[in-house]
Formats: sequence, C-alpha cells, structure tokens
Amino acid sequence: MNEPLYRDPAAPVEARVHDLLARMTLREKVGQVNQRMYGWDAYRRTADGSYELTDALYAETERFAGLGALYGLQRADAWSGVAYGNGPGAEEAAELAESVQRHVVERSRLGVPALFVEEVPHGLMALDGTVLPVNLAVGATWDPELYERAAAHAAAELRARGGHVALVSALDIARDPRWGRTEECFGEDPHLAARLTEALVRGMQGGPGEYFAADKAPVVLKHFAGQGATVGGRNSAESELGWRELHEIHLPAARAGVRAGAAAVMAAYNEVDGMPCSGNRALLTELLRETWEFDGLVMADGLAVDRLARITGDKVLAGALALNSGVDLSLWDEGFTHLQEAVERGLVKESVLDAAVARVLRLKFRLGLFDRGQGAPPPPAPTGGAEISRELARAAVTLLDNKGVLPIPDTVTRVAVLGPQAATTTHQLGDYTAPQPPGTGASVLDGLRRLAPPGVDIRHARGCSLTGADLSGIPAAVAAAAASDLAVLVLGGSSARTPDTEFDANGAALNAVSEMTCGEGVDLAELRLGPAQYRLLDAVVATGTPTAVVLIQGRPHVVPDTAGALLTAWYPGPWGGEAVAEVLLGRAEPGGRLPLSVPRSAAQLPVYYNHKDTEYGGYVDESAEPRYSFGHGLSYTDFAYGTPRVCDGTVTVDVTNTGTRYGRTVVQVYLRRLITSSWPRTLELCAFEGVGLAPGERRTVALSLGEARTGSAEIRVAESARAALRAVPVVVDLRS
Repeated sequence: MNEPLYRDPAAPVEARVHDLLARMTLREKVGQVNQRMYGWDAYRRTADGSYELTDALYAETERFAGLGALYGLQRADAWSGVAYGNGPGAEEAAELAESVQRHVVERSRLGVPALFVEEVPHGLMALDGTVLPVNLAVGATWDPELYERAAAHAAAELRARGGHVALVSALDIARDPRWGRTEECFGEDPHLAARLTEALVRGMQGGPGEYFAADKAPVVLKHFAGQGATVGGRNSAESELGWRELHEIHLPAARAGVRAGAAAVMAAYNEVDGMPCSGNRALLTELLRETWEFDGLVMADGLAVDRLARITGDKVLAGALALNSGVDLSLWDEGFTHLQEAVERGLVKESVLDAAVARVLRLKFRLGLFDRGQGAPPPPAPTGGAEISRELARAAVTLLDNKGVLPIPDTVTRVAVLGPQAATTTHQLGDYTAPQPPGTGASVLDGLRRLAPPGVDIRHARGCSLTGADLSGIPAAVAAAAASDLAVLVLGGSSARTPDTEFDANGAALNAVSEMTCGEGVDLAELRLGPAQYRLLDAVVATGTPTAVVLIQGRPHVVPDTAGALLTAWYPGPWGGEAVAEVLLGRAEPGGRLPLSVPRSAAQLPVYYNHKDTEYGGYVDESAEPRYSFGHGLSYTDFAYGTPRVCDGTVTVDVTNTGTRYGRTVVQVYLRRLITSSWPRTLELCAFEGVGLAPGERRTVALSLGEARTGSAEIRVAESARAALRAVPVVVDLRS
C-alpha cells in the first residue's frame, strides 16, 4: 500500500498540506487551530525524578483527536509554578518534549504532530536557558548585527530542547514609559525597532527556504499592533490611534519583520478604532494579508478571542469573529473550541477554517515535524550563552552624564558600592525570566571586586530597599561613602516576580509584591523610584564624595542630576553587573545610546522626540524638553562630525575621534520633511550606524536613506535627536 502524499518528504510542502487537509474531518481541523493547554499541566514529576504525562493532556488530545499546538511546555516562573525540583532542565527537556509528541501523534488518526510554542522574550524562558538583556537594552546597543547573533543562540537553545516556535516581543513601540511592559520594547522609534526586528527574524529563522534548519525556529512577532500606545500607559487599555499614526509609528517594525520572512505574528490585546486587534479584519486581513501579502500564521494573544464576546455576546460568535478576521491559532481561549458549531451554523465558511488549518500545517511541514522519526536526537545545544549575554549587556550600558568622575581614576583606592541594586542579580533579569541556579551571574559589587586593580578597597552597604521608606540602612551607607574616594550608588527598579504574586489568567501581575516595580501588569502613574532611594542619593551626595549613580531598570525613572555621573543599564541580564563594572573602571567604553527619551517627570508625558512639528511652548512650571533625549549617550572620548553630503539617496559624513581613547559613536541620520501631504514630524530617524574609532582616527561613513526618499527635506546628522535639532541641515529633494 502506497504512503499518502503528505508522508512523502520529497513532495513540495504545498502539495503535502493540500493532501493532508483533504483527509481531515471537521473535528480534526478545529483541533489544529486550538492551543488550549498550559504546557506545564501536561506533565508531572514523579518520585523517582522522571516525568509522566497527565490526565489533562490525555483529555485535551482526545477532545480533537490530536493537538494543534501546546504552549509553554518548557516555561518556568512564578506563574507556572515550575522551578528546579519539579520542572525539566536542559538535560531532560528534549526527552519530555519527545514523550509528549509521541503521545500526540499516537492519538492522531493521521499522525499529525503538535507545535511546541515557547516564550523567548530575552532568551529561552526555561530552566537552564540563557537569559539575555531585555529588549530595551537591545535597543540601547543600536547594533542589529550583535542582536542577530544573540537571537540565533536563543533559537538554537529552543530547538535543542525539543521546542519549535518562539514568541518574541518586537513590535511594541514605547510611547508612554509608565507602561509596565516598556522593557519589552526596542524603544520609542519605528526605524530603530524595524532594524532590530529584521535582525531578530534573520537570527532566529535564518535565510529564506522551504524548510527551517534544525537549529532555527520560526518566530511569532508580538504584538500586532499599537499596543505601546495605550491610554495612560495602562496595560491592555484602549489606544487612541488614527490610521496615519498607526502606519507611521506602530507598523514599520511589523512591516520589516514580514519582509524579512517572519513566520507568524501575534494579534495584540488593544483595540484600533474601536475594534480589538484579534477581531480587526481591516488590520489582520486587508492590511496584513492582502496589502502586505503575508502568508504566515496569525496567533491570538492569551484569552484575547474570548474577550471579543463583549462585542459579539457569546464565545461561539467570538471565535467566529476572530477566525473571519484573520486569526489562525488561539491561545487558551474557549471561543475557538466551538468552531465546528460555528461552521455548522453558517457563522464561518469551512473554506476560511481550511485556510487557517493550512497555515498551521504548513509551519509543521516546514519544521520537518512529519519527517523526523520518533526518538530522533535534537540538534546539539549551543555554547557561549553567557558570553553573548555579557556582550549585549556591555554594548547597552549608557553614560547619560559625567562630570569627570568616570572612568574610575587610578588614584582611587577606596570605593563604596552602595544601594539596593548593588549586590543582587535578581533585579537585573527583567520580566518573563525563569528561575536561575544559585550563583548564576554577577552583580555590580561582584564585578567591581573581581575587576578592580589590586589594592583597591571595595566596601559595601545596601543603604535601603528598592521600595518603601525604610531609612535604617542609610547611616551605614553614608559612613562608607564618607570614608571612600568614590561612591558607586546602584539604584533602580525590579520586575522580579515571587510565588506570592497574584496573577491574572493570562499571567499578568494583578498585584505588585515585594520589590516589583515593572513588568506586565505593573504600570506606574509616576516614574519615581522608591522614596528611600532618593533619601539615600541625597545623603550620599551630601558627603562630598564623588558619586556615580548606576540605574538598573526596565523603564526610565526620574532621578535628579546631583551626582557626578549617571549610567543606565536596562535590565542587563545575569552578567550585567560585570558589564557595568567594566564600564565604570574604563575597561570597556560606554557604547550605549538611549532608545527612548528620559522625561523630567511623568507630568511631561509624552516626551518622545518624533512628535508632530507644531509650534507649541513649554509649561509654565516645567520644561517641555526631556532630561535626556532619544539617541543620547556620552563616551570617554570625543568625536567630531564633518558636514554631511547627500547624493543618490546616500548620506556620507566624516567622523573623527578627537580624544585620547578608543570609542564608539552611533552616527544618526534624521530627516525633517519640508513639503508633505500631511503634517510632518519634528524629526524622523532614517538611518544609523555604530562606528568604533581609535584616537585620532577618521572614517567616512555612508548611510542609505532607504524608503525615506519622498519629498523635500532637511537631512541632519548628529549623535542624538536633540543634537540633530541644533545641527546645520542639508536641504535635499529626495524625489530626484
């Protein structure tokens, strides 16, 4: 008896999809577009340390005679309750995944395997997974090539453990830093986000091809679209977005990801013009599929389909609305489980369901899931995760202010390392992070003790907690600072979740516990640190000891400019403290640049640089300008920029290191449109490139303007958005 066509590895993917789809019952089709289970409910650890599958998994595979996709089989955190002791580490994960897959295939009449979908927000969110700096730190590197390498490592880790599909935040643009998920954004600018999204897709998926390599993973880009613009910076709130604002600010990263070949996107929670994204046909079908010609998968965010029942009246109609609008795969919803009824009632055409099922099956064939025999070994786990995490962290450290305090001079022999962030790695990790083995990583204190020259006395006092107003530790910190030549004061916030965190059904925090000040569900009305941190800062500065402040944070916090130097490290990962120490000591240059503007207070918001070019004044009681603008970052050396030249859509400029140290500058090209069909923005970033130069070295840098070539405009080249406003413009007609 001949094998069916869909079993033939030599047959084209489309032919195999068509053949398999034609053999499926309506019930089996509905099963392929459902992703109902939390993966950690599919297994339990037994007394002998092995794993057994659960009745919950048996019931789910029985319900639809198989399983379309399974979310979070590897996920470990406070919400899932998975930690060392009850969850799979790197050595066990692939075997567990194989066991689950074997069960799914056996329960499927046609032998259809499941997609294993995992969170990879900044590294694989699993026990023993490499934790990378958060996206905001990636944005601060302004280095797509470096991020591409880090993304490739994360994909290889995922595949080595038996996972298939990576969920990665990339599309949210940080327009209001009160939003707790600001740390998941690449920044406030669409061009920067687009370049990094392209790098993410290239790194994780590799080059275009019919099949994915064994160490590459299809990526689901989150979230489509406009979620970074919710009112008041409140998670999942409404967004007041016009179509033009959506296209100019919130869609370029998604467009870049689609062009780079992204396998999937995730519909966001927010609404656009009154319609939630998961039910927004204009967004998911008319724009994404028809205009952009995207042929990949659209996944709903967790429980988002069921939220549509607020519009439709019940969950059957909610599922029908989502499918008709362009959603292919649900996440934990009930609505998609009723799609057979929806088809039988005429609410959905079976051809629409078939199209969604085909996209799910296509991804499974492209991953080779039908062709790898049971028990086939996964690809080897990659090495060097700690080093790539360190490299990203080092590149992201940003020097905001320096009154001659840094790098730490050779004459300094006594350093006081103070503050609630100084001796901990827990608060360096960001949200969506798995538990770490004891001893993983390095704090700022660890880094300085290891890297400081022999004979330097490093003393430590915590001073205060991240939150609250307990001042009892401040006297000890003040004494340490007064007895030292330099104080390093490490302040900031935390997205660390604990078992006593109360979670919403989709994993967002419902209450901010302990020292949690950021993360999903932790939105702020103000951008202030815990009150004790300001008292500690004032007291240490008052000693007269030169003070360098280091902020470890997931969003910009408001800090007075009273210290001698100010560094920021956006949740730099486990080894971020070492990266900060290298910059403090001058062993590494502060190469980071701000991916978003830092306000003076929350009352100013919004302060993003690329606002509309209108003539409005400041406030009576406060400046309207940010404290530090988008693109800002100081070096330990100085750079001189020549007059830019524009020819055939390319900007060239001479850059010279005029200082005495090696350094890296980021050449930023901004455009100010003069004649347009709609009201223009003050500035728009349209190209950038990092340039490392030795003392006295000069280099001519050429940057393409790409798709910015429309209309008459001023071209400005500078080291930040604020500097660009002061730079002498070159007026060009980009249409020529």
